[in-house]
Amino acid sequence: MSKVCFVALSGGVDSAATALVLKEQGYDVKGVILRLKPGDLADKDIEDAQKVANHLNIPLTVLDRRDEFKKITNYFCNEYLKGRTPNPCVVCNPTIKFGELTKYAKENGGEFLATGHYADIVEDENGVFHIKKADSRKDQSYFLCKLNQDILKNVRFPLSKYSKEEVRELASQAGLNVAEKKDSQEVCFIPDDDYISFIEKEKNPKENFGNFISSSGEVLGEHKGIYKYTIGQRKGLGAFGKPMYVLKLDYKNNTVTVGSNPELFKDEIICSDVSFVSGVLPKEDVKCEVKIRCAARPAEAVLTMTSENTCKIKFTEPQRAAATGQTAVFYDEDVLLGGGTIE
Repeated sequence: MSKVCFVALSGGVDSAATALVLKEQGYDVKGVILRLKPGDLADKDIEDAQKVANHLNIPLTVLDRRDEFKKITNYFCNEYLKGRTPNPCVVCNPTIKFGELTKYAKENGGEFLATGHYADIVEDENGVFHIKKADSRKDQSYFLCKLNQDILKNVRFPLSKYSKEEVRELASQAGLNVAEKKDSQEVCFIPDDDYISFIEKEKNPKENFGNFISSSGEVLGEHKGIYKYTIGQRKGLGAFGKPMYVLKLDYKNNTVTVGSNPELFKDEIICSDVSFVSGVLPKEDVKCEVKIRCAARPAEAVLTMTSENTCKIKFTEPQRAAATGQTAVFYDEDVLLGGGTIE
């Protein structure tokens, strides 16, 4: 009898190709998709996933987790309202996407859960699971920094050695309807990428204009609400007579500090809520590479734990626009060590 595995279908080409690859390897593949987005935003993705399942002749279960996902959208809105830049995918992955689905797979006889992520999982000689960057330039390891050992022992990433082009070719040759479907946007619950409108619809924040100030505290003008700005932003600030960038968002005093581009660079940051994939916190300084946002290049740094879940990161070269609330992710070459929230 074939071993049972569950594939987290999303309605996209990557998860469809994952199901295809595993079925060709002889697994008894079962599909499962999470309904997370509010209203009918998920309907098209579920429809596409059902077409994939029908084509591959596998069952598909829809799990409605919209109530649980509301915690993620609330976190997203509340962080912006406090002048921080959230990372909803990093928060959602361990709690809902992987947390809920690995639980479901285990409860329903699955040997493991497979997803279409571009990353790799390896087990060392001590039985510890590690996440490695994918060979593909589509590497998604950054978003997996909060996954733990309990999750990783029940997860597989079958696309780790494939490029995006190869995945689309596989899907096309198999006649899958999603072979040429565009990749989803960065924030799945904001289809038009207008996060300000989303926050205003969800939270209806009262108008709370405040001051633009310089690094020295000089009032330069009036801002339109602290949640409408992010660290490093240049556009939409108004006219200051020269290029200015957002340097700091002060929720308590309702001020937005602006300044020159060189002022955006820092050689040291503090991270809270720090965790390591191995589950073991380092007792000594760690030389590593750190990404201060998904699209950032890894930068050489030394990580020092300052408490049980807080660390200091000292960069060899100053880094531009480290935003409070964003996720800093730590690597040892191609191995993902962990991550934390920039303060």
